[in-house]
This record gives sequence, C-alpha cells and structure tokens, in this order.
Amino acid sequence: MTTGKINVTVENIFPLIKKFLYSDHEIFLRELISNATDATLKLKHLTSIGEATVEYGNPKIEVKIDKDNKTLHITDQGIGMTSEEVEKYINQVAFSGAEEFLEKYKDSAKDSGIIGHFGLGFYSAFMVANKVEIITKSYKDEPAVHWTCDGSPEFTLEPSDKTNRGTEIILHIADDSTEFLEDFKIRELLSKYNKFMPIPIKFGTKTEKEGENEVEVDNIINNPNPAWTKKPSDLTDEDYKNFYRELYPMQFEDPLFHIHLNVDHPFNLTGILYFPKLSGDLNIQKDKIQLYQNQVFVTDNVEGIVPEFLMMLKGVVDSPDIPLNVSRSYLQADGNVKKISNYITRKVADKLKGLFNEDRKAFEEKWNDIKIVLEYGMLSEDKFYEKAKDFALYPTVNNSYFTFEELKEKIKPNQTNKEGKLVVLYASNKDAQHSYIAEAKAKNYEILLLDSPIVSHLIQKLEMDNQDVTFTRVDADSIDNLIKKDENIISKLSEYETTKLKEVLEKVIPTTTYQIQTEALDSNAAPFMITQPEFMRRMKEMQAMGGNTMFGNFPDSYNLVVNTNSDIASKIVNESNDEIKTTLIKQALDLAKLAQGLLKGEELTDFVKRNFESIK
Repeated sequence: MTTGKINVTVENIFPLIKKFLYSDHEIFLRELISNATDATLKLKHLTSIGEATVEYGNPKIEVKIDKDNKTLHITDQGIGMTSEEVEKYINQVAFSGAEEFLEKYKDSAKDSGIIGHFGLGFYSAFMVANKVEIITKSYKDEPAVHWTCDGSPEFTLEPSDKTNRGTEIILHIADDSTEFLEDFKIRELLSKYNKFMPIPIKFGTKTEKEGENEVEVDNIINNPNPAWTKKPSDLTDEDYKNFYRELYPMQFEDPLFHIHLNVDHPFNLTGILYFPKLSGDLNIQKDKIQLYQNQVFVTDNVEGIVPEFLMMLKGVVDSPDIPLNVSRSYLQADGNVKKISNYITRKVADKLKGLFNEDRKAFEEKWNDIKIVLEYGMLSEDKFYEKAKDFALYPTVNNSYFTFEELKEKIKPNQTNKEGKLVVLYASNKDAQHSYIAEAKAKNYEILLLDSPIVSHLIQKLEMDNQDVTFTRVDADSIDNLIKKDENIISKLSEYETTKLKEVLEKVIPTTTYQIQTEALDSNAAPFMITQPEFMRRMKEMQAMGGNTMFGNFPDSYNLVVNTNSDIASKIVNESNDEIKTTLIKQALDLAKLAQGLLKGEELTDFVKRNFESIK
C-alpha cells in the first residue's frame, strides 16, 4: 500500500480562482474590505483583552482610486502583518488567518464579528488586477514589509518604509477591468456590499458646513451600526422607519409594521423584517430581503432561510451561522437553515398574534394589506396555520371582520344546509356578484369577501379542518337551494306545467352548456339565474393557478335555475305564439348571463340591439 499527500500546483490554482471561485468579478472589493474589517476587529479584540498595548483609536478603511497609475488602493488601520505572517497567510493558498484567530481566541472572540473563513478572499483581487501589492506593518514592534505578485506563482517580499500600523492593498487594474477605476462604479459596489460593514469606510471627501465656513471631511459611505445590530429596547418606531428608508431609498410608503429578530441559541441570528403594503398579486417582486453575514452583504435570494410565504416582505437577516459556499455567494444545505426558517415563522406568528391582541381594530385596518402573505402561509406551513387560527381574519362584504370560530358562531342559527353543515357564503368580487350578494343580504345572511387569488386552495384546507362547514360562493346556486329553505314554498306551476316549461326551454337553450333546473323558489328571487357548481368552479380556479391537472381541463359548465314561482315562467308556459315565447326565453337568459358577466361579443351586441328595438 502506498500513502502520500496530494500535491496542489499553484500554477493551476490561480486560473481556477479567477474563473470559477467567484461568479462575479465585482466581488473582489467585498472580499478585500472584509479582510480589512477582520484586521481591524482583531486589533479591537486584542486591545480589549490587553494582549495588544497599542491605542485602538477610531480606525477606518479607506478606498482610493489613482487613475493616472491605474491602481485601486484599500487601506486599513488594523492589526497588520509581520514578514512571517505574510509568508503564512498570503503565500499559503486557503490558509485562513481569521479562522486561526477565532480558534486561538475561541472563548473570548466568538462575538467579535470576524468575517473570514476560507482564506481565499484575498486572491479574488487577481480577477481584476494583473499585479497586486501588499504594504503592511504589524501592531507589534517589527519592520514593515512589501509583498508583490503578478498573478503567477512568483512573488517578492522585501522591507518597506511604512511607519503607521495597518495594511495597504494596491491593485494594478488589468486592461479588461478598467471600469473599476471609475468613481461611480466603486461607489455602487461599496453601497451594495459594504453599506453596513462594522468599520467606517472612507471613499473620497465631501464638504460640510461648519459655522460660516465649508470644510472638507472624510466621506464615510457606510453605516457601521445599523438598526438590526442594536437592542429593540434602544430603538423607537421612527428609528425602524428611518432604517427602512435607508434600505429602500426609493420606497415612498412607510411599512405597516416590523419584526425584530434576535436569537443567540441554538444559532445566532439578528435582523428586521418589514411588512410593506401588498396587493393581492402573488407575482409581486420578491428578493427584497437582504442576507448578511456579520454585516457583509451576501445575497438578496434568501430562499431556504426565510419561509417562502414571507419572501414578499422586506428587510435584513444576518447570521454568522448560515452555511455559505466558499465564495460566500449562496447557501449550502445545512440543519441550521431549517432551524432558522422555523424560528422566523414562529417569530412572525407571535408578532401577528401580539398585534391582534393589543389593538384588534388597527389589525383589522391592516388586514387587506397583509392577508395575501398570511393566507399563503396558512396554506404552505402547517405550523404557521396552527398559530394563525387565533388571528386570521375573514372580512365580510359589510366590512366586518371575524375569526373563523367567531364566524361559525355568527352563522350557526340560520345558515345550515340540508345535511346540517354550516354554509359559509362568500363573494370573490363585490361588483360582479352584486345581485347575488343583494339577494343573500335581503335574507340576513353573512357573506364573506374572499378575493385573494389563492382562496380556492385556502377554503379546501379550511373545509378539511372543519368537517361541519362547507364554503359556497354566493353565485354557486340559488340561495334557497344552498341553505335549508322554507319547505312551505309551493310552486305556482303544476307538475305538468313544470315539465312542459322544461321541454320548451330545452328547445331554445343549449343544454351542452347549461344544465336546466326548475325550482320553486321565493317569489322575490330572480326568474332566471345562472350558477356554476362550487366544485367545478373551484377546480377550474385551482387549475388556472397551476394546480392538479390529473382530471384534464375542466369544461365550462353552468346551471340555469328557473324559478317556477316567477311570472315570467308562467308567461313562457302559457304563451301560444312560438316567436314571442322564444324571445321571452332569450331575453330572460341574456339578462341572467349579463348578471354573471357571461354576455359578451356578438351575443352582447345582439342583446343591446334587441333592447333598443323594444324601446322604439
């Protein structure tokens, strides 16, 4: 048996780093500033525990462009490196100084905010530079050194005359990357990736008013102490709103409310989620929640970390325990991810329940702006569904709001079908279903207004969870058929006349589309009424949303309910002139179709012409 060590050739490592490690070349600036931040935080920690006797002061990181020499400079005032440390950390690919530091000071430095893990970030510089220099002086009393490399395995290391503590990285920008010598480009990258880094970052200068004079000051482009790093007790509602505007400067509406995330066991997670005003559109732009790791921007694709139903929210999630790939550009599968997702679900549910309990009226006023998120959550997350039962609201067409248990108690006395189930009547469009709503209201029935695009899926779940309840849209059938009617209603037409009426109707009305039913309904009910069976309509709606297609495409199928207690039904039966009889039927049918929004195109044109003729 032969054993040995795999030999990694440096000549092959550099092309791999440049081509495959980082998907986007602009990441180099994030990585180099992360290294500078780590160097500064290490010094902060060492001075705090008395291991470094130098003055920590108020260090900052400076980014500077030198267009004449085609160089980009990143300078920090951190821990610096000795000659031996450059050999150790720079000349050994994938040796992480941050990882080594955290291991050495694992008891005291676990909350230091140090970012690095893999020891590869520095080499991202070679994606945009054909030569990189490091000029560095350690906080220890040792000489400064100057390291130079042109992207090949060859490097030089020599003494430097640098006298102040810290490190300067000089990138000689390659000809194919000169965009990184433009102020606007660097400012854009700093704003995207380093906006909330924990150490102040200077990029150029700006003028400020000081008394009567204007003075030049450092232009600090980041906020080192963003709201999510602070205790909720130290923040006001206005602080949260200001931070929202800082995150989304082009968002002109304030959020409805916020949820501050803060947990340190069994994982570390902080962040702030905001509920913005939402429409009923499930295709709202997502990717508005930003993922950070120790205040370093990672991605705005938080799939996996944040439950899917909450991805329409906005805000920030920051965790050093989120497992990232080597380039810190996307998540890797890990048990912590699911734990974090479950925690966020629970935290959101608790916040919503708290808002409901504290001020129900205010919660009701926000309901229509947040319901799409909550309804989606109730469908997709069983744990959230169980918690949401306490605060999920069901609005009526009269702008009243009930929890589901409240609703059941409200309708129990007079909304029961022949099987003894409670009938929850609902409308999905107040205008389109106005006549049906009016008829139901005239009988003092409660009608919910469920107008979100996922309502068919939601009521399926509610019916499964409540076997004593059935949901029916208000235009799914006549009210007297939906709810146990007065058995004393007697038809004006005899059995013979009713049979004759149906035969006459079938000669004029296409039975391939309409299932003709004759019913003895209340005399105030419409003479002709078109309904769509609840099951068929619900299946078509779910299919339209990409639901189950195992049954194929559901055809359009409607019921035509003819009230045998109406004067029009009697007139049709007793009319001897076939032409008048046909006109009566067509007119009544068109009016019923018009009430359901089914009268369109040529049929609508003919209907209008016919009515103008009758006016003449």
